[in-house]
Amino acid sequence: MTSTPVATTTPEIGESERARLDTAITDLQTGARVWSALTIGQRVTLLRQVRTSVAATAEDWATTAAATKGLDARHPLRGEEWLSGPYGVLGALDAYIETLSRIARGANPLDGVTIDRAPGGRTRVHAFPLTGIDRFLLSGFTGEVWLEPGTTPRAARAAAGLGQRTPSVSGGVGLVLGAGNVTSIPVLDVLYELLASNRTALLKVNPTQDPLVPIYKRALAPLIEPGFLRILRGGPAVGAYLTAHPDLSHVHITGSAATFDAIVWGPKNARGARRKKPSMSKPITAELGGVSPIIVVPGEWTDADLRYQAEHVATMRLQNSGHNCIAGQVVILSEDWDQADAFRAALRRAYASAPERPTWYPGSTNRMHQASDAYPDALVLGDRLLVEIDGDDDASALQSTEYFAPVLGVVNVAGTGQEFLDAAVAYANDELQGTLGANLLIDPATEKSLGTGFERAIAALRYGSIAINGWTGFAFITPTLTWGAFPGSTIDDVGSGIGVVHNALLLDRVERSVLRGPFRPFPRALVGSLSLSKGDGRFTILPTPPWFVTSRTGAEVSEGLTRFRANGGIPGLVKTLLAALRA
Repeated sequence: MTSTPVATTTPEIGESERARLDTAITDLQTGARVWSALTIGQRVTLLRQVRTSVAATAEDWATTAAATKGLDARHPLRGEEWLSGPYGVLGALDAYIETLSRIARGANPLDGVTIDRAPGGRTRVHAFPLTGIDRFLLSGFTGEVWLEPGTTPRAARAAAGLGQRTPSVSGGVGLVLGAGNVTSIPVLDVLYELLASNRTALLKVNPTQDPLVPIYKRALAPLIEPGFLRILRGGPAVGAYLTAHPDLSHVHITGSAATFDAIVWGPKNARGARRKKPSMSKPITAELGGVSPIIVVPGEWTDADLRYQAEHVATMRLQNSGHNCIAGQVVILSEDWDQADAFRAALRRAYASAPERPTWYPGSTNRMHQASDAYPDALVLGDRLLVEIDGDDDASALQSTEYFAPVLGVVNVAGTGQEFLDAAVAYANDELQGTLGANLLIDPATEKSLGTGFERAIAALRYGSIAINGWTGFAFITPTLTWGAFPGSTIDDVGSGIGVVHNALLLDRVERSVLRGPFRPFPRALVGSLSLSKGDGRFTILPTPPWFVTSRTGAEVSEGLTRFRANGGIPGLVKTLLAALRA
């Protein structure tokens, strides 16, 4: 993922600009003392006020975000900005309100939540769905948070709540360097700072999000007025001043590894080498993207399965024009699958026929040229590239470069069944850069035939978010799941980042989140869910999900779901569900 770049030399800012920034930090220091004095019940009331103001800005938020990305009111993909903007924030607020409400009445955030064991002695928290409306609207999808090996269920319950367990202990003032690609990210990061760590937050918005600043300020006014949040614009000079500021206790960045290194290690020397010692001593957390795999496990698929899953893969790459840290980039196919050629053909059709849209993110054109130079024989399909690695082709550029643009690659691995799955997992772990998110597609009959070997393979995947018959983008927007790299990165080798966000159950010692979805959509899911031999029991009411780039009614359904999340209303929901059936 890309954030505001940090210059290789420390930029200077004027005296008036320093005064503006210092005043904001002073306000937040006062706000931190006020926040520490609030009871948990008062914090719940405050979050409900934020929810009301976010709901009131939802339409302006979504339409402004769509316009900044070149999507007019008639564009079929404008619904992305409803789901990835206000919908995601409203869902997070609802989940945090529930967690804090439980703590306020003396209960535990995990009361009533199923907790069991995952492979390798891990504790597994069944974190989604937890509400009746999610069970209905998102039927067929489930989500789990796996904790680090050695964490017992009792320890998980004892630690749940994080900073809200000790609300009077202040975390000081934190700096959030906002992402520039998805409009909910800066807001979700601010909420996590406030609730997980009791830190008031200075949000520096990425310049690509500048048009959203007035909307953010209206949506988050209940946090701004008492001094819990300040929102600032600014480029690299402002970012450099703030990351070095002695009165900021913590930094969180959603961006690139290069930006992270520039913040932590400072400017490189004349030979392009970084310093031996970090130039910043304060703690830092980060979400930095990577090259995400899409593992396609061979099985006996119908023509409808091939088409649907090809559209699924195209969505993983093309949503937001590929400007996502969660975008799938490398499809891992079995060279021994007798349907591999049919799937490749379906993928080419789905990838080529998805609606065209601007590649709007700064630097994306250069990255597209970079991919074209590395793979001159790639298929050019309108505004996107499809790189099919065959024979002795060099896959190293595809494996190591997060293109952050509409570039999709396909590679081959030998074997079928467990042999293929184990080889694909090893390929994803060892050959692809980063550990943020991995996707895996497998039909129910094949998964059943693998037995416990399938769960062992999932446990072996070293990724912070894993989606099985789903996309990690769904996991990102599910507030009770966690989002972040697989544990183990350090400032010396940061990889996909350090720490997690979202995590509305406020769980400690998180290792990964695992999303599971239905292999087949409605109505084919109905037949599968009733079949003991072929079904996985995952009935869903969704035909083509609204986040698919191929959904004919995705814009209408995404807007309708957001309005229902914001304001309720059964008539509007019924209208939205009828539109979903036309997808």
